[in-house]
Amino acid sequence: MAAEPIPTEPPSLDDDPAFPLHRGGKLEMRSTIPVRNKDDLSLAYTPGVARVCTAIADNPELAYDYTWTSRVVAVVTDGTAVLGLGDIGPAASMPVMEGKSLLFKEFADVDSVPIALNCTGVDEIVDTVIRMAPSFGGINLEDISAPRCFEIEDRLRAALDIPVFHDDQHGTAIVALAALTNAARHVGKPLSELRAVVAGAGASGIAVSQILIEAGIGDIALSDSKGLIHEGRDGLNPVKERIAALTNRSHLKGSTEEALRGADVFIGLSGGTVHESCVATMSDSAIVFALSNPTPEVHPEIARRHAKVVATGRSDFPNQINNVLAFPGIFRGALDVRAHSITEGMKLAAATALADIVGDDLTADYVIPGPFDDRVAPAVTAAVAAQARTEGVARI
Repeated sequence: MAAEPIPTEPPSLDDDPAFPLHRGGKLEMRSTIPVRNKDDLSLAYTPGVARVCTAIADNPELAYDYTWTSRVVAVVTDGTAVLGLGDIGPAASMPVMEGKSLLFKEFADVDSVPIALNCTGVDEIVDTVIRMAPSFGGINLEDISAPRCFEIEDRLRAALDIPVFHDDQHGTAIVALAALTNAARHVGKPLSELRAVVAGAGASGIAVSQILIEAGIGDIALSDSKGLIHEGRDGLNPVKERIAALTNRSHLKGSTEEALRGADVFIGLSGGTVHESCVATMSDSAIVFALSNPTPEVHPEIARRHAKVVATGRSDFPNQINNVLAFPGIFRGALDVRAHSITEGMKLAAATALADIVGDDLTADYVIPGPFDDRVAPAVTAAVAAQARTEGVARI
């Protein structure tokens, strides 16, 4: 008779180096002043704190000077579109939100608080964020699924007088525009002469398309799971109807692959796959941004057989389109001038600042600076702050 198999212990989570690093969380709160004796205590708390509270009650603007609100961002999610993991819920989203706060601090010395909401309704999220907004100088929306994310951001921007920024949309868009600006320069074509195809009509796909239009791209066709988006197509939600009116001036219909014939630019934000034969049909100066993670729409080595410039969302290939190049400096710049909002002009200024860092060092494998380039956050911060003052949205 065969012996019963000996039960084995499941592998310890701590065998994976990610788990010890995350144990206990990646953040903590520290005081900015010492409390060494009763005099310190009486100033930091009662009775001294009462005088500060009374002054703020008389002049609410003083909260920016005498509380943390002028320098702290809320990182808010509902856990419905977390990285490539999808709808994993608020609790499981917290390691990512903590990571976002860590990046804010490490790259631009911006303090932030990760907040995972146990609700997914648009009204619930908007009402909750509005109610907690007096504690913060800005709101970074994160990993909220489309199309709800568009309405949530729009309503919060209308209701609040502090910056509201959905990084999945605008961070990706800003970095993609910066990289494409330099890629176009490398292949010797202005943006105004490029025809682009964007695969994916979620948060990032819509935002990338919008910022490329703002920047003056020649034409752009956007596709979703049902094919190319065009005016008059059945079943478009309001967001896609609006983007249909702004894109696809060539009136292309059909599939992404069909649209790639003769196209100058492919930007993948869909998680799908594009066959090499389709990339081969693009123009002689093709630019491919295959940005899905962890698996790009087309492998970079394959894309390079046909494209002059290739970018991905991965750190192990050249030209990584990484949001960390944008959001820390954008919020640092907005907070520094106490901006009421983050405007389209501020986003374009951030993209220009990023592109300019590359300068004369431009090559096919260097169209965007790396995340550890210490010029990035200061350049983006300065550009955003200056543009905020130019547009009149700065308080100081």
